[in-house]
Amino acid sequence: MGKFQDIIKDKTPTLVDFYATWCGPCRSMEPVLEQLKQQMGSEVRILKIDVDKNVDIADKFKIRGVPTFILFKSGEIQWRTSGVMDVSTLKSKIRAAANGK
Repeated sequence: MGKFQDIIKDKTPTLVDFYATWCGPCRSMEPVLEQLKQQMGSEVRILKIDVDKNVDIADKFKIRGVPTFILFKSGEIQWRTSGVMDVSTLKSKIRAAANGK
């Protein structure tokens, strides 16, 4: 948990993808996240957390469904949602958080 805390405290926005290997919608988000990383580069860090292997972190953030995305900046939650979404929505949420909106 310590390393996780260090990562989310960074000033660079960190999008945490809480997922499960058995989850179909989670798998459908893989290419979307890959595209997001290609388009945004160092503007965002993407961290994938398998809820089955990281029960303590999933419990701490009350993850009840997957995929769930939480955007952190400087240790604070900027935005949270569950379900499948497109690259443009993710980009706009990340950029808004990066600009303090």
